[in-house]
Amino acid sequence: MLPASDQQTHIPGTADLDNPLYYLENFETVVRWVRHYHSDLLTVDEIGYIDNLLTLDQPARALLARMVMRTGELFRVEKLRYPELGATVAETTNTLLNAGWINDTPELPLADLFRLYTLGELRPALADRITAAGLPMGTSKAVLKETLLPLHPDPAPIGLWLPGVSTQVIQLRNMALFDRLRLMFFGNLRQSWSDFVLVELGHQQYEQIPLSAESRAFDERDDVDRYLVMHHCRERLDQGEPPETVWQDIPTANKNAWLESRRGRLLFELGKLAERGGNTELALKAYRLSGHRESRLRQLRLLERLKQHHEAWKIALAATAEPRFGAEERGLERILTRLAKKLGEASPQQGERPQLTAFTLELDNPDGHSVEWVAMQHLTEPDKPVAYVENTLINGLFGLLCWPALFEPLPGAFFHPFHTGPVDLYREDFVERRQALFDDCLGTLTSDDYKTRIRDTWQRKHGIASPFVIWPILSEEMLELALACIPAQHLELMFRRLLGNLREHRSGFPDLIRFRPDHSDPNRRYEMIEVKGPGDRLQDHQTRWLEFCVDHGIPVSVCYVRWTSQ
Repeated sequence: MLPASDQQTHIPGTADLDNPLYYLENFETVVRWVRHYHSDLLTVDEIGYIDNLLTLDQPARALLARMVMRTGELFRVEKLRYPELGATVAETTNTLLNAGWINDTPELPLADLFRLYTLGELRPALADRITAAGLPMGTSKAVLKETLLPLHPDPAPIGLWLPGVSTQVIQLRNMALFDRLRLMFFGNLRQSWSDFVLVELGHQQYEQIPLSAESRAFDERDDVDRYLVMHHCRERLDQGEPPETVWQDIPTANKNAWLESRRGRLLFELGKLAERGGNTELALKAYRLSGHRESRLRQLRLLERLKQHHEAWKIALAATAEPRFGAEERGLERILTRLAKKLGEASPQQGERPQLTAFTLELDNPDGHSVEWVAMQHLTEPDKPVAYVENTLINGLFGLLCWPALFEPLPGAFFHPFHTGPVDLYREDFVERRQALFDDCLGTLTSDDYKTRIRDTWQRKHGIASPFVIWPILSEEMLELALACIPAQHLELMFRRLLGNLREHRSGFPDLIRFRPDHSDPNRRYEMIEVKGPGDRLQDHQTRWLEFCVDHGIPVSVCYVRWTSQ
């Protein structure tokens, strides 16, 4: 960590796209930021590489940035055409070669050859191999690749693959370092260098959060290493590698809750793949070690399928004492009911649930619109407009009212300029760390102050990315209707339920909302309506929202649609 004197507030900027080397400026913003604020997490060799990079001449740095931002590590030199470099590609690659940043004689697997070259280029060069494989010369690229790869598994220099062809392939060295730098800057590998460009183009706007030396995604090098290992494990699974081999490289558990959450997701996905492949022993082991919210139900269902009913009963009973999320609670009830019948045990006692209001519509749909759209059109009246909002309206109002709490720059919440929301949004202590701020926001619901705050936020923050506000849906007209028709006490009830479990409760809201501005009862000036088409049924998370609303006097109903043609 840097000394206190160097912990000034700062926000890394984005380059002006009128600058032909805008990408180099953005690239070096990341490199310099990590070098300055994260040097304690870098090895001496890594710092040396970075310092070497920053001393290269501008054309070499620009070409290196271009290659880092592209896919893969192998590049055809004749395809590198960047006139803004200010030097020839030959001169620039020679500089990078002498500085150790590229390899000009790499050995290529045949798969990379198919990626780098066209079918027209490959056919004559691979003619002997195609003939030896018994394929006609007119065979498609996909079939050629599928057939030749197993026959030629060993990598070779490009001159052996394509003799007589005027071509050169270079390989970028140290790509792992650039992945590490990007991870340490963004806190994930999902975001890329293009995020800078999207901001400059105006395609995306982000809340401007003051950053300092404390605004870091990682405080220990081991955490960076663990993230990278898990990321590569997930990539290997996605590429079809057997879960049995990937399993050997998954890190053990550690104290970092955020990384443990990622590890839980990785184990859950590995377990599903192992189960699908018939390795039920590995699947059960992965589910048991995973803290993923759905892993325990998946484990229990697999135990049921394997007829290990006693073990499933024991695990399910223990789980009911502390369900991980609402849907697990309902799932456990169903599993215990089934197991009780098989084991001769008493069925678990289930609490009484509120009765949902439901009605049925028989409608035409000659144009094949969605069932929600058809129901919305049918229910809309001149003085009772209906909108298709699903999870956007209540979440949006919550996001606008609680904007100051959501974007409070607490340590560990924001560490680069491209966050759509706080990194700790779904961590257990998220609300607790901001309790006073949320209390202040929700406290405005006792008067009309909340309307002023929501309108003001809508005006000042319009278009800025938020985890709760979907701007194209939350128009000013929609906003005013909602503020006029939804009572503050109903908003507070729903907002407080949201805060109880932001990950789970932000979904499951009814599809439609019908406004009745002229209704005599201020608590009935709107109604939320869940729409279900033929053969569809309520999901657990939808049922829980509907039952919550009924319990608290919030007007909701379920609309079942049948098609007249059926």
